[in-house]
Amino acid sequence: MTDAATVHAQPDIAEPQQPIETDALIVGAGPVGLFQVFELGLLEIRAHVVDSLPKVGGQCVELYPDKPIYDIPAVPVCTGRELVDSLMAQIEPFGATFHLGEEVQTVEHRRDGRFNVSTSKGTRFVANTVFIAAGVGSFQPRTLKVAGIERYRDSQLFYRVRAPEQFRDKEVVVCGGGDSALDWALDLVDIAQSVTLLHRREGFRAAPASVAKMRVLCEAWRMQSITGQVTGFDDDNGLLKRIKVTGGDGITRSLELDCLLVFFGLSPQLGPIARWGIDVERRQIPVDTASFETNVPGIFAVGDVNTYPGKKKLILSGFHEAALAAYGAAHHVFPERRIHVEYTTTSTRLHKVLGVESPVFD
Repeated sequence: MTDAATVHAQPDIAEPQQPIETDALIVGAGPVGLFQVFELGLLEIRAHVVDSLPKVGGQCVELYPDKPIYDIPAVPVCTGRELVDSLMAQIEPFGATFHLGEEVQTVEHRRDGRFNVSTSKGTRFVANTVFIAAGVGSFQPRTLKVAGIERYRDSQLFYRVRAPEQFRDKEVVVCGGGDSALDWALDLVDIAQSVTLLHRREGFRAAPASVAKMRVLCEAWRMQSITGQVTGFDDDNGLLKRIKVTGGDGITRSLELDCLLVFFGLSPQLGPIARWGIDVERRQIPVDTASFETNVPGIFAVGDVNTYPGKKKLILSGFHEAALAAYGAAHHVFPERRIHVEYTTTSTRLHKVLGVESPVFD
């Protein structure tokens, strides 16, 4: 995380919390949600951002962090991670506060026109406006389809790593063949007692450099990689003691472990959004293209989550939607103010907001 943002962390001991008042609450920290911070900031609209993932970037970072993107205007090529890093640098002047690893659960309309919002961690907001920039929904991990194994979730079975030190001196099995699986397997080599990478086939989807590093570590006996799938497990007094792995040869073998980390990718789900009183069509939110406002005044939807005639699910389309949505929100946040279009090239007000010097033209 760069200095562009403040990350909100919940205290270890829950205490009654006063609602956070904000001009805008953005649901989703993907590229469009981040650019929404920028467009709102130009209009001096303060924003808080909530995302169910533990880091910013949305599917750009979760699904293709190192794959090239070629259709960002004026940027011939960048990776998903580079795009997010650039957006974070761009929004730095606006000091948005990020609440990561939290899911917005409820959005309720108040009599004064604002919204009461609460998250899965108990964070509460009173927001003048709400922006849904949730892509195709909140990303939930694809789970291991073995009957009964979910009983060990968050004790010995993990779909996300929040504290690597909890695996120190443990026998760890990492399932998956993508970037997340390889990255964590490599990171845990120096922490865990042993690391075994388990993938259903010999080929990997991860970055070639990560695969090459993994193979070098395997040759040095610092970790091992095996091909197969988890098909069962053994319990010992309530603890996950070993998993049963069926290989391509059809033979099932037992593998002892302390912890099982599963990285099968993420599945988008609209989740609680469908219960906020917003019109939903085929898991998408219809909007008015003049302002990208939903059927609920003050709630906007931008990016892949919305739908309208001619909609194209492109990042650059989401950027356009964020700009118009910001102007639509300004009438809710500053009802007495006339909003004019200003240009960052010439506006001294915008230069002040951005913290840059106004150029002198001859």
